[in-house]
Amino acid sequence: MRLPSWIRYLLLLLIAGAGGGLTALAACYLYLAPQLPPASQIREVEYQIPLRIYSRDMKLIAEYGEKRRQPVTYDELPEPLIQAVLAAEDERFFRHNGVDLKGLLRAFVELARYREIRSGGSTITMQVARNFFLDREQRFLRKFNEIVLAIQIERVLSKEEILELYLNKIYLGHRAYGAEAASQVYYGKSVGELSLPQWAMIAGLPKAPSAYNPITNPQRAQVRRNWILHRMEETGALTAEQRELAQAAPVSARFHAASPEVDAAYLGEMARLQAMELVDANIYTDGIRIITTVDSKRQQAAVNALRNGLHSYDERHGY
Repeated sequence: MRLPSWIRYLLLLLIAGAGGGLTALAACYLYLAPQLPPASQIREVEYQIPLRIYSRDMKLIAEYGEKRRQPVTYDELPEPLIQAVLAAEDERFFRHNGVDLKGLLRAFVELARYREIRSGGSTITMQVARNFFLDREQRFLRKFNEIVLAIQIERVLSKEEILELYLNKIYLGHRAYGAEAASQVYYGKSVGELSLPQWAMIAGLPKAPSAYNPITNPQRAQVRRNWILHRMEETGALTAEQRELAQAAPVSARFHAASPEVDAAYLGEMARLQAMELVDANIYTDGIRIITTVDSKRQQAAVNALRNGLHSYDERHGY
Protein backbone atom coordinates (compact mmCIF):
# COMPACT_ATOMS: atom_id res chain seq x y z
CA MET A 1 0.00 0.00 0.00
CA ARG A 2 1.37 3.37 -1.02
CA LEU A 3 1.55 5.90 1.83
CA PRO A 4 0.11 9.37 1.32
CA SER A 5 2.71 11.95 0.42
CA TRP A 6 2.22 13.95 3.62
CA ILE A 7 2.93 10.88 5.77
CA ARG A 8 6.10 10.15 3.78
CA TYR A 9 7.13 13.76 4.16
CA LEU A 10 6.51 13.60 7.93
CA LEU A 11 8.52 10.37 8.23
CA LEU A 12 11.41 11.95 6.34
CA LEU A 13 11.28 14.94 8.68
CA LEU A 14 11.33 12.65 11.73
CA ILE A 15 14.27 10.65 10.36
CA ALA A 16 16.14 13.84 9.51
CA GLY A 17 15.40 15.29 12.95
CA ALA A 18 16.57 12.16 14.71
CA GLY A 19 19.71 12.06 12.59
CA GLY A 20 20.39 15.72 13.27
CA GLY A 21 19.86 15.19 16.99
CA LEU A 22 22.26 12.26 17.10
CA THR A 23 24.82 14.24 15.10
CA ALA A 24 24.51 17.17 17.51
CA LEU A 25 24.92 14.87 20.52
CA ALA A 26 27.97 13.24 18.97
CA ALA A 27 29.48 16.65 18.23
CA CYS A 28 28.85 17.78 21.83
CA TYR A 29 30.47 14.60 23.14
CA LEU A 30 33.56 15.03 20.97
CA TYR A 31 33.85 18.70 21.96
CA LEU A 32 33.26 18.33 25.71
CA ALA A 33 34.98 15.01 26.46
CA PRO A 34 38.59 16.33 26.19
CA GLN A 35 37.79 19.25 28.50
CA LEU A 36 36.43 17.10 31.37
CA PRO A 37 38.41 15.23 34.03
CA PRO A 38 38.98 11.57 33.12
CA ALA A 39 36.29 9.34 34.55
CA SER A 40 38.99 6.87 35.62
CA GLN A 41 39.78 9.29 38.47
CA ILE A 42 36.63 8.08 40.18
CA ARG A 43 38.47 4.87 41.13
CA GLU A 44 40.79 7.00 43.26
CA VAL A 45 38.02 8.78 45.15
CA GLU A 46 38.55 9.40 48.85
CA TYR A 47 35.54 10.05 51.07
CA GLN A 48 35.58 12.73 53.73
CA ILE A 49 35.39 10.70 56.95
CA PRO A 50 35.66 12.29 60.43
CA LEU A 51 38.46 11.75 62.93
CA ARG A 52 37.47 9.14 65.52
CA ILE A 53 39.23 8.36 68.79
CA TYR A 54 38.78 4.97 70.49
CA SER A 55 39.78 3.14 73.64
CA ARG A 56 42.05 0.13 73.26
CA ASP A 57 38.95 -2.14 73.23
CA MET A 58 37.50 -0.06 70.34
CA LYS A 59 34.89 1.96 72.25
CA LEU A 60 34.28 5.43 70.81
CA ILE A 61 35.71 8.25 72.93
CA ALA A 62 35.19 11.21 70.59
CA GLU A 63 34.44 12.14 66.98
CA TYR A 64 35.60 15.31 65.20
CA GLY A 65 34.58 16.40 61.72
CA GLU A 66 32.00 18.33 59.71
CA LYS A 67 30.58 15.35 57.79
CA ARG A 68 29.15 12.18 59.27
CA ARG A 69 30.06 9.31 56.98
CA GLN A 70 30.63 5.58 57.34
CA PRO A 71 31.32 4.01 53.91
CA VAL A 72 29.95 0.54 53.23
CA THR A 73 30.44 -1.89 50.36
CA TYR A 74 27.75 -2.82 47.87
CA ASP A 75 27.38 -6.25 49.48
CA GLU A 76 26.58 -4.56 52.82
CA LEU A 77 23.69 -2.58 51.31
CA PRO A 78 20.30 -4.28 51.87
CA GLU A 79 18.47 -5.28 48.69
CA PRO A 80 15.20 -3.49 49.74
CA LEU A 81 17.14 -0.22 50.13
CA ILE A 82 18.62 -0.61 46.64
CA GLN A 83 15.18 -1.36 45.21
CA ALA A 84 13.73 1.69 46.99
CA VAL A 85 16.47 3.97 45.63
CA LEU A 86 16.02 2.65 42.09
CA ALA A 87 12.24 3.08 42.32
CA ALA A 88 12.67 6.68 43.49
CA GLU A 89 15.63 7.83 41.42
CA ASP A 90 16.32 5.64 38.39
CA GLU A 91 14.06 2.67 37.65
CA ARG A 92 15.98 1.70 34.48
CA PHE A 93 19.42 1.99 36.09
CA PHE A 94 20.49 -1.56 35.25
CA ARG A 95 19.20 -1.25 31.67
CA HIS A 96 20.74 2.01 30.40
CA ASN A 97 24.33 3.01 29.62
CA GLY A 98 24.41 5.97 31.98
CA VAL A 99 21.87 8.13 30.16
CA ASP A 100 18.12 7.46 30.18
CA LEU A 101 16.83 8.92 26.91
CA LYS A 102 13.23 8.51 28.04
CA GLY A 103 13.92 10.52 31.21
CA LEU A 104 15.72 13.25 29.26
CA LEU A 105 12.83 13.46 26.79
CA ARG A 106 10.38 13.78 29.69
CA ALA A 107 12.50 16.61 31.16
CA PHE A 108 12.58 18.35 27.76
CA VAL A 109 8.78 18.14 27.43
CA GLU A 110 8.38 19.55 30.95
CA LEU A 111 10.72 22.43 30.08
CA ALA A 112 8.71 23.22 26.95
CA ARG A 113 5.36 22.92 28.72
CA TYR A 114 6.02 24.42 32.16
CA ARG A 115 9.12 26.58 31.47
CA GLU A 116 10.92 24.52 34.13
CA ILE A 117 12.29 20.99 34.56
CA ARG A 118 10.28 19.21 37.25
CA SER A 119 11.53 15.61 37.20
CA GLY A 120 15.17 16.31 36.31
CA GLY A 121 15.91 13.41 33.97
CA SER A 122 19.23 12.64 35.67
CA THR A 123 20.18 9.01 36.12
CA ILE A 124 22.05 7.77 39.18
CA THR A 125 25.23 7.68 37.08
CA MET A 126 24.71 11.30 36.07
CA GLN A 127 24.23 12.22 39.74
CA VAL A 128 27.50 10.45 40.58
CA ALA A 129 29.22 12.44 37.83
CA ARG A 130 27.83 15.69 39.25
CA ASN A 131 28.64 14.88 42.88
CA PHE A 132 32.23 13.86 42.20
CA PHE A 133 33.28 16.13 39.30
CA LEU A 134 30.88 19.05 38.76
CA ASP A 135 29.13 21.88 40.58
CA ARG A 136 25.37 22.00 41.24
CA GLU A 137 24.62 25.13 39.20
CA GLN A 138 21.57 24.62 36.96
CA ARG A 139 22.96 25.13 33.46
CA PHE A 140 22.48 23.28 30.16
CA LEU A 141 26.26 22.97 29.76
CA ARG A 142 26.48 21.19 33.10
CA LYS A 143 23.78 18.78 31.97
CA PHE A 144 25.75 17.97 28.83
CA ASN A 145 28.86 17.51 30.95
CA GLU A 146 26.91 15.12 33.20
CA ILE A 147 25.88 13.08 30.17
CA VAL A 148 29.42 12.84 28.81
CA LEU A 149 30.90 11.88 32.18
CA ALA A 150 28.09 9.39 32.87
CA ILE A 151 28.83 7.56 29.63
CA GLN A 152 32.53 7.46 30.52
CA ILE A 153 31.87 6.31 34.09
CA GLU A 154 29.74 3.43 32.82
CA ARG A 155 32.74 2.27 30.78
CA VAL A 156 35.02 2.34 33.83
CA LEU A 157 32.80 1.02 36.63
CA SER A 158 30.23 -1.73 37.01
CA LYS A 159 26.65 -0.88 37.94
CA GLU A 160 27.25 -2.21 41.46
CA GLU A 161 30.33 0.01 41.89
CA ILE A 162 28.36 3.07 40.73
CA LEU A 163 25.55 2.37 43.20
CA GLU A 164 28.11 1.89 45.99
CA LEU A 165 29.65 5.29 45.21
CA TYR A 166 26.23 6.93 45.06
CA LEU A 167 24.99 5.51 48.36
CA ASN A 168 28.21 6.47 50.14
CA LYS A 169 28.53 9.99 48.70
CA ILE A 170 24.98 11.43 48.59
CA TYR A 171 23.99 14.04 51.18
CA LEU A 172 20.97 12.94 53.23
CA GLY A 173 20.49 15.74 55.76
CA HIS A 174 21.73 16.50 59.30
CA ARG A 175 25.37 16.31 58.17
CA ALA A 176 24.85 12.68 57.16
CA TYR A 177 26.55 11.60 53.93
CA GLY A 178 25.71 8.15 52.66
CA ALA A 179 23.13 5.54 53.62
CA GLU A 180 25.00 4.13 56.62
CA ALA A 181 25.51 7.57 58.19
CA ALA A 182 21.85 8.47 57.58
CA SER A 183 20.77 5.21 59.19
CA GLN A 184 22.85 6.01 62.27
CA VAL A 185 21.64 9.63 62.44
CA TYR A 186 17.91 8.97 61.96
CA TYR A 187 17.50 5.56 63.55
CA GLY A 188 20.60 4.89 65.66
CA LYS A 189 21.19 1.56 63.87
CA SER A 190 23.26 0.15 61.03
CA VAL A 191 21.61 0.29 57.61
CA GLY A 192 21.30 -3.49 57.54
CA GLU A 193 19.18 -3.45 60.71
CA LEU A 194 16.42 -1.15 59.44
CA SER A 195 12.89 -2.06 58.38
CA LEU A 196 11.26 -1.61 54.97
CA PRO A 197 9.53 1.72 55.88
CA GLN A 198 12.86 3.06 57.17
CA TRP A 199 14.74 2.04 54.02
CA ALA A 200 12.06 3.75 51.92
CA MET A 201 12.38 6.86 54.09
CA ILE A 202 16.13 7.05 53.46
CA ALA A 203 15.57 6.46 49.74
CA GLY A 204 13.33 9.53 49.68
CA LEU A 205 16.00 11.89 50.99
CA PRO A 206 18.35 12.39 47.97
CA LYS A 207 15.76 14.43 46.04
CA ALA A 208 15.57 17.12 48.75
CA PRO A 209 17.15 16.28 52.14
CA SER A 210 15.61 19.30 53.88
CA ALA A 211 12.13 19.17 52.33
CA TYR A 212 11.65 15.43 52.93
CA ASN A 213 13.51 15.19 56.22
CA PRO A 214 11.69 12.84 58.64
CA ILE A 215 12.80 14.88 61.67
CA THR A 216 12.03 18.41 60.53
CA ASN A 217 9.20 17.60 58.07
CA PRO A 218 7.74 14.25 59.19
CA GLN A 219 4.40 14.60 57.37
CA ARG A 220 5.97 15.52 54.05
CA ALA A 221 8.59 12.80 54.52
CA GLN A 222 5.85 10.24 55.13
CA VAL A 223 4.09 11.24 51.92
CA ARG A 224 7.35 10.80 50.00
CA ARG A 225 8.06 7.48 51.72
CA ASN A 226 4.61 6.14 50.85
CA TRP A 227 5.02 7.24 47.23
CA ILE A 228 8.30 5.33 47.03
CA LEU A 229 6.65 2.24 48.50
CA HIS A 230 3.94 2.56 45.85
CA ARG A 231 6.63 2.83 43.15
CA MET A 232 8.33 -0.28 44.57
CA GLU A 233 5.08 -2.17 44.13
CA GLU A 234 4.83 -0.92 40.54
CA THR A 235 8.37 -2.14 39.78
CA GLY A 236 7.62 -5.56 41.27
CA ALA A 237 9.87 -5.17 44.32
CA LEU A 238 6.91 -5.40 46.73
CA THR A 239 3.55 -7.11 46.91
CA ALA A 240 0.43 -5.08 47.62
CA GLU A 241 0.29 -6.55 51.13
CA GLN A 242 3.90 -5.59 51.88
CA ARG A 243 3.30 -2.08 50.56
CA GLU A 244 0.15 -1.56 52.63
CA LEU A 245 1.83 -2.81 55.80
CA ALA A 246 4.87 -0.54 55.28
CA GLN A 247 2.72 2.50 54.46
CA ALA A 248 0.78 2.04 57.70
CA ALA A 249 3.96 2.25 59.80
CA PRO A 250 4.46 5.51 61.73
CA VAL A 251 7.46 7.78 61.18
CA SER A 252 10.00 6.50 63.71
CA ALA A 253 12.98 8.73 62.90
CA ARG A 254 14.59 10.91 65.55
CA PHE A 255 17.99 12.53 65.83
CA HIS A 256 20.81 10.30 67.09
CA ALA A 257 24.07 12.13 67.69
CA ALA A 258 27.36 10.25 67.63
CA SER A 259 27.32 9.16 71.27
CA PRO A 260 30.69 8.49 72.93
CA GLU A 261 30.83 5.05 74.52
CA VAL A 262 33.52 6.07 77.00
CA ASP A 263 33.24 9.01 79.40
CA ALA A 264 36.62 10.59 78.66
CA ALA A 265 36.04 13.80 76.72
CA TYR A 266 39.20 15.40 78.13
CA LEU A 267 41.24 12.44 76.87
CA GLY A 268 39.72 12.72 73.40
CA GLU A 269 40.69 16.40 73.30
CA MET A 270 44.26 15.58 74.39
CA ALA A 271 44.53 12.98 71.62
CA ARG A 272 43.12 15.42 69.05
CA LEU A 273 45.58 18.16 69.97
CA GLN A 274 48.48 15.72 69.84
CA ALA A 275 47.33 14.40 66.47
CA MET A 276 47.13 17.92 65.02
CA GLU A 277 50.86 18.29 65.60
CA LEU A 278 51.58 15.07 63.73
CA VAL A 279 49.03 15.06 60.88
CA ASP A 280 48.33 17.55 58.07
CA ALA A 281 45.29 19.80 57.73
CA ASN A 282 43.09 16.94 56.48
CA ILE A 283 42.93 15.35 59.91
CA TYR A 284 39.13 15.82 60.08
CA THR A 285 38.38 14.35 56.63
CA ASP A 286 40.84 11.49 56.05
CA GLY A 287 39.08 8.91 58.19
CA ILE A 288 41.90 8.72 60.73
CA ARG A 289 41.27 6.46 63.72
CA ILE A 290 43.27 6.95 66.90
CA ILE A 291 43.32 3.99 69.28
CA THR A 292 44.45 4.97 72.76
CA THR A 293 45.75 2.74 75.57
CA VAL A 294 42.71 3.50 77.73
CA ASP A 295 40.64 0.52 78.89
CA SER A 296 36.96 1.50 78.74
CA LYS A 297 35.94 -0.54 81.82
CA ARG A 298 38.73 0.87 83.99
CA GLN A 299 38.02 4.37 82.73
CA GLN A 300 34.34 4.04 83.66
CA ALA A 301 35.28 2.66 87.07
CA ALA A 302 37.58 5.64 87.63
CA VAL A 303 34.85 8.10 86.60
CA ASN A 304 32.32 6.42 88.92
CA ALA A 305 34.80 6.45 91.81
CA LEU A 306 35.50 10.16 91.30
CA ARG A 307 31.81 11.05 91.16
CA ASN A 308 30.98 8.96 94.21
CA GLY A 309 33.87 10.52 96.11
CA LEU A 310 32.75 14.05 95.24
CA HIS A 311 29.17 13.22 96.22
CA SER A 312 30.32 11.81 99.59
CA TYR A 313 32.49 14.87 100.22
CA ASP A 314 29.55 17.12 99.40
CA GLU A 315 27.27 15.29 101.86
CA ARG A 316 29.89 15.31 104.65
CA HIS A 317 30.24 19.06 104.39
CA GLY A 318 26.52 19.76 104.16
CA TYR A 319 26.49 21.31 100.71
